[in-house]
Amino acid sequence: MSGLAGLVLMLSSFMGWYTGSGEGPTTSVLGWHTGTLGKLVFFLGLLVLLLAILRELGITLPASVPESLVVIAAGSLATVFVLIRVISIGEEYLPADGRGIGIWAALVAAVGVILGGLLQASEEL
Repeated sequence: MSGLAGLVLMLSSFMGWYTGSGEGPTTSVLGWHTGTLGKLVFFLGLLVLLLAILRELGITLPASVPESLVVIAAGSLATVFVLIRVISIGEEYLPADGRGIGIWAALVAAVGVILGGLLQASEEL
């Protein structure tokens, strides 16, 4: 579950996070173009996806660093970063009068990463 959520989180950085309509056509701002937080969301999703791929290949992290803890931490950070972008739209993205589907997909995927990490933790016990 965490691998799929990581993939969606990663891809959501290339979806429209903000939409706006002013004079002329409707515009959309991709998550990647929202600054450092959008790029960090992409790399956190990539980290989770790589951990899932490595686990399937039989490569694990050292026993002192539980993989589920890393996944939960990455999901928590991604959730905080996406929530920051949901709450505040920077002035450079105006006239953005709404949030696009990409930011909601990123939020759902970030929570999915956390849930995937919790499921992994329950399997480890």
